[in-house]
Amino acid sequence: MKAFIKKYPHWAICLALIVVVSSYWAIWASDRYVSHTNVVLESPQISAPEINFSSLLSGSGSANTADMLVLRDYLLSMDMLQLLVKKADFRQHYSQNGDIFSRLSDSDVPLEELQDYYLKRASVELDDYAGVLRIDVEAYTSEEAHKIAQLLLTEGERHMNEMGRRLAEEQVRFLEMQVNDLKKDFNQTRQALLDYQNENGLVSPTGTVESISSVVSTLEGQLAIMKARKTALSSYQSSRSAEMMRVNSEIEALEQQIAHERDRVARQTGNALNAISSEYQTLQLQAQFAQESYSGALSALQSTRIEAARKLKQVSILQSPTMPQYPEKPERLYNITVFAVIALFITLIINMLVLIIKDHRD
Repeated sequence: MKAFIKKYPHWAICLALIVVVSSYWAIWASDRYVSHTNVVLESPQISAPEINFSSLLSGSGSANTADMLVLRDYLLSMDMLQLLVKKADFRQHYSQNGDIFSRLSDSDVPLEELQDYYLKRASVELDDYAGVLRIDVEAYTSEEAHKIAQLLLTEGERHMNEMGRRLAEEQVRFLEMQVNDLKKDFNQTRQALLDYQNENGLVSPTGTVESISSVVSTLEGQLAIMKARKTALSSYQSSRSAEMMRVNSEIEALEQQIAHERDRVARQTGNALNAISSEYQTLQLQAQFAQESYSGALSALQSTRIEAARKLKQVSILQSPTMPQYPEKPERLYNITVFAVIALFITLIINMLVLIIKDHRD
């Protein structure tokens, strides 16, 4: 035996390491229980699935991938770790249980070191093909593993729902502010239009101008008829005849009435109907624009409320956190085999290097 060790020290060291490490994994390594849970994110939004090359390769659409990754990051975050410290006695459990190599070195380690240890005991992986988030938690008792997995599930669901609800509320709140501002503008423009109507005593100055224009057109038609009649009478009656004088009086009255109506529409001294109508049209356009803006904002608000409700994500449980019946970790035989293979492979390389060196010396 001594001769073998002296002749092949590297092989002796290799065998010794395999024995020591195998003894650790077989006897000393502490049992760890693993709680499993699977969740998905669902939305009440119903839409036709988008079929493309990437979705065919991945087995599902990537609509929820970003949200699932957000949930994964939160479950592995420092905030989640601090919740576990408060609600699941994370520091005490992992520092007071387990062997010297697997347990937490001290219950008062900094949060950065504690998170590194947490990432070794909690696994959150996204199965992109199935669109499922798979959560595994290792602990030294089945109760603690189940408790931590349940907290991860509960707090993750609360966080996602709160985040979605907050975004929806912010969108709706912003549109509500816009609607209130547009409502004030609409009321102001409508009141300005009513005040202008009351001030000028006209419900619709534009309609009044159109009505006067129609009257003027009618009077001008009557005036043309009377002038034609005067021309016909002047061919066989004198200008002093009773009929001719009556026609002249009617023509003069028509001309005065036409001039009066035209003066109402376009008066140089002010209060002309055309100026009133122009101002009225401006106020009417402002009120119409404010009404359309207010109506559009109301429609947008209603649509946003519906869309925000449809986009809220809900964490759905495919598999509740399991209560482990036997320790799954460590995988003793697997770890021993892997270490032995690696150790033998490295020692074989060292042995070949030693033989090559001896060969060159000779």
